[in-house]
Amino acid sequence: MLLSSDQPERLAEWYATAFESEVQTTPGEPGYRVVELDGFYLMFDQRDDVSGANPGGARAILNVEVDDPTATAARLDGLGARWVSPLEDRDGSCFGTLQDPDGNWLQILRLSDEQEAAMGGPGSACSGFAVRDLDETERFYRDVLGMRVLRYPMGLLGIRINRQTTVLAYPKPDHQPADFTILNLPVGDLPAAVDDLTANGVELLRYDGFDYDDRGIVAGNGRGPDIAWFRDPSGNVISVLAARA
Repeated sequence: MLLSSDQPERLAEWYATAFESEVQTTPGEPGYRVVELDGFYLMFDQRDDVSGANPGGARAILNVEVDDPTATAARLDGLGARWVSPLEDRDGSCFGTLQDPDGNWLQILRLSDEQEAAMGGPGSACSGFAVRDLDETERFYRDVLGMRVLRYPMGLLGIRINRQTTVLAYPKPDHQPADFTILNLPVGDLPAAVDDLTANGVELLRYDGFDYDDRGIVAGNGRGPDIAWFRDPSGNVISVLAARA
């Protein structure tokens, strides 16, 4: 989406602060500012025929799904948000509509797990893996790994790695875990992620032939990312690895 403004730098910084992102510039287009929202790009530019506030913000409303609407609303309040419709809970889903500094209307929202699951499974290609028990799997990926877990009507779990990536978990009573890694999770701070795992009772795996630090992390040393492995309750091997800068 492209938002034109007579102060594009200010508007881009406002959105970056509100959604904990960063302002980028577009190579070859120095007049553009870009803010990425989980794979969706907001672009900001300056035009001679655009100035002042948007007189008709209700006509086009930008909707942004957020993980924590209350925390996002608090950041927006700190930015002096002008709420059109304050954040409210509607049967487990949260919605709130406000104006940005140029008068454009913005809605933050988070659908309830039930509504999200009722919309069906992932809309793009995804991977899946077997587990012994759906309940223990849901608790582990939600409570230990901090992911959103959806219960689809057909008896599957949708594990939301992020808002772009969902993997499916399905029950298999005679499940035998593979001896290879089935899921790799990039993280911004690998030592902190490993500390969180061990604090939650997760035991890291150590394979022969690797050098580990005190935490159980293997250094990539320029040949690959720093990485650590563990198992989920079904014995499936998962890794956390240092995200590419």
